Amino acid sequence: MTLSLRHLRYFVAVAEAGQLSRAGLELNVSQSALTSAIKHLEQQLGTRLFDRHPNGVKLTYEGTWFLQHARSIVASINEAMRVPSAVASKLQGQVRVGVTYTVAGYFLPQHHARFSRSYPGVTIELREAPRPVIEEDLIAGRLDLAVLLTSNLENRDDIEHETLIRSRRRLWLAVDHPMTRMSEIRLEHVAQEPYVMLTVDEASQTAERYWAPTPYRPRVIFRTSSVEAVRSMVANGTGVTILSDMVYRPLSLEGQRIETRTVDSVPSMDVGLAWCRHGELSPAARAFHNFLSLTFNGGGPGFTN
Repeated sequence: MTLSLRHLRYFVAVAEAGQLSRAGLELNVSQSALTSAIKHLEQQLGTRLFDRHPNGVKLTYEGTWFLQHARSIVASINEAMRVPSAVASKLQGQVRVGVTYTVAGYFLPQHHARFSRSYPGVTIELREAPRPVIEEDLIAGRLDLAVLLTSNLENRDDIEHETLIRSRRRLWLAVDHPMTRMSEIRLEHVAQEPYVMLTVDEASQTAERYWAPTPYRPRVIFRTSSVEAVRSMVANGTGVTILSDMVYRPLSLEGQRIETRTVDSVPSMDVGLAWCRHGELSPAARAFHNFLSLTFNGGGPGFTN
């Protein structure tokens, strides 16, 4: 039987939220990742853990029993991660962490806060910068670690990385858009629609990479660095876009709903850690790395992918 800490965390989050979509937003992971984790658990345990209904999910009798044990395991791991008296409370130092825009706004804050509570003697100095600048600073020793879009990394010879989450990119649509009723959507279909292009964190360059192998191109009507502008324009029917589940929210600032649909041949947006391959991490930096690695991958002190 192969159960990971990530599977257990996902199960507990879904059980507590009662909905895959809500749990996904809280964890910054896709619903497909949660569904896959739940199916894996059910296969390994040989029993159904949830009953599905139109408004979400409900624990079965076996699921309720398993939840008690899963919570106990996750709580024990959380305590082990903190190691307050033995290690964490005594560890001192500063960690210089580079972050890109999307990571700073949609991924890191809650994990930064948890780490700071667990390691009160370690100061995290966050520096937001574009990915090329972060890569240069890692190699030059001006940064210890980075949390960024590992799917965008260029210098893989000098920079080591570990992916923490893979956030699926989906098509965002207004609720009454005709494509919400299509059973299969391809880039060919998206190319026929007015498109709102996000530009931050190299989003437009990434989009070009997965459009390039096709004979189609997005019909861009507006380019913006504002995720909220994209959200509002999609929700009111001005255009469509393809963005990751990590930045998805079901409502625009005006309170209009946004639907999502899967598009064939669109890669995920991967978020993770990066550090210089030729350097050595300080104890404080290693603690920060291990904290995030354990949270998402069930990893320990190693530094392999």
